[in-house]
Amino acid sequence: MLNDLRHPVRYVVLFGVLGSALLTGLVWLLGQRLQGIVLLPDQGASWYYWKLPDPTVWTRVSAWLGYALHQLASWGLIYYAQTRVRRYTTGLHPVNVIALAVNGFFIALHTVQTHLFYDGLAQDVSIFSSQGSVVLLLVVVLVMENKRRGMLLTWSAPISTEVTRLARKYHGYLFSWAAIYTFWYHPMEATSSHLIGFFYMFLLLLQSSLMFTSAHTNRWWTLTLELLVAVHGTIVAVMNSGPDGMWPMFLFGFVAIFVLTQMHGLGLGKAARWWIAAVFAVAVVTVYSWRGLPRIDEVIRIPAIEYLLAAVLALLLWAGIRVAKLVRR
Repeated sequence: MLNDLRHPVRYVVLFGVLGSALLTGLVWLLGQRLQGIVLLPDQGASWYYWKLPDPTVWTRVSAWLGYALHQLASWGLIYYAQTRVRRYTTGLHPVNVIALAVNGFFIALHTVQTHLFYDGLAQDVSIFSSQGSVVLLLVVVLVMENKRRGMLLTWSAPISTEVTRLARKYHGYLFSWAAIYTFWYHPMEATSSHLIGFFYMFLLLLQSSLMFTSAHTNRWWTLTLELLVAVHGTIVAVMNSGPDGMWPMFLFGFVAIFVLTQMHGLGLGKAARWWIAAVFAVAVVTVYSWRGLPRIDEVIRIPAIEYLLAAVLALLLWAGIRVAKLVRR
């Protein structure tokens, strides 16, 4: 019966990852039909190349309506789970099955929408909004996990319990927006960069579907989702600018956050953590001996941005809580 799903959720994760890979392969296969689309010349870093030169009302409406329906359905399921389910299980709740089906439906819908109308949300919003949504997701995770693994080398930032609780309570809505907005931002193109990005988005949609299951909070699974941004960012940078481009900034920048913060929440012994840190340091020195030591500051750019944003976010949440308390008085 649907109300008594006993299958261990780890198998759902395994099949979800395999399904995401198959969906990515399908995007590649169908994407061959899009090679005849005529696009404007590339105009620089702030320009999104994959959008129609002459959009119509229907190309815009198809993307925004599909996104809006997908987003509202996801938020509705999250609200239902938080108000009706509210307990974790090793199996699936009925709402998880529905969420998986809903995300599958909208993945299919976006595929059809791309092949009929092509444009995603990119026609009307900045490329930096898509990139920023994923960065914001990663920053919120830093705030949420501050108490458990620390912010920097096991040191926990002075973030109040109220702020952490607020971030944990509402993070699902934000993460859902980041994944779904980014998913509908792009047409279902078959370039290598798009395929890597869609695979990552499929995994994030899988994670959002597993709310209130043990997999949703499994530290190794959630860490994998955090670290995949390093893989995605590095590969895309190499593809866009070659081996002399900015790929070390993405690779070492995100891995630095792993070394400074993320690995301390895995229960690893001190010796293991020291070995990981040593291998990271040797890799950085090796690459920048070839790349040029004056450029080694690239390594700290992404960590500096994320930690600064985490501090700003925590401060804003704290201020919001204080204001809300004053209004209630």
